[in-house]
Amino acid sequence: MTCEELLQYLSDYIDQNLDEELTAAAQEHLATCHNCRVVLDTTQQTISLFREQGKRTIPTLRRQRLFDQLQDAFLQAEADC
Repeated sequence: MTCEELLQYLSDYIDQNLDEELTAAAQEHLATCHNCRVVLDTTQQTISLFREQGKRTIPTLRRQRLFDQLQDAFLQAEADC
């Protein structure tokens, strides 16, 4: 398995949704590829942190300002093209 293939299957690997052959190939690759182990570990830590935080809501006014800023940035990017 290549790094690109591992990245393609990473979500399914984390969720344990790969068949035995792909799981074995991913584990073999992870045993020899430091960069992919870092990506896997970082992704798993991100998922863990997200789950620990639970669902948070953004106050209505702050959410509206954020959407307005995103829309302004999007419209500016279109105008620059």
